[in-house]
Amino acid sequence: MSMPTQGSGLGSGYHLDEGAPHTAAEVKGSSLGDLMRQVTTDLSTLMRQEVELAKAEIRQEGKKAGKAAGLFGGAGFGGYMVALFVSIAVWQFLDNVMDSGLAALIVAAIWAAVAAVLYSMAKKNAQHVRGLKQTNDSVQRIPDALKPHPEGVTR
Repeated sequence: MSMPTQGSGLGSGYHLDEGAPHTAAEVKGSSLGDLMRQVTTDLSTLMRQEVELAKAEIRQEGKKAGKAAGLFGGAGFGGYMVALFVSIAVWQFLDNVMDSGLAALIVAAIWAAVAAVLYSMAKKNAQHVRGLKQTNDSVQRIPDALKPHPEGVTR
């Protein structure tokens, strides 16, 4: 998965070589309009990057969830087959006491094993689905980025 990256920093309040905010002297020399333009540009860039991160995570997690859903579907079908063949086995067993009922019971046991394997695979894959963890962590840090820093500019 590729991560969105910060722009070049030209006019965005960051030095090209350091990636740090401008100094107090640089900010004092800027007009309010320039500062507002830089803030809105930075917020716009930040929001675009957050949307791209969310899209990438949704695609990645959607694939995992789809695989787990398919395996759960297979386990459900296997469970259905168990019920079907156990029902037929009981019916045949009571009807003929031996031969065909025992055969149907063996088929039902095979389907039970298939259903158990599919269920365990589905459960294992479902545990890997974790949601939008990176996006959530990143979005929670946004309010901290908007708070003034102690060494920030004062009027």
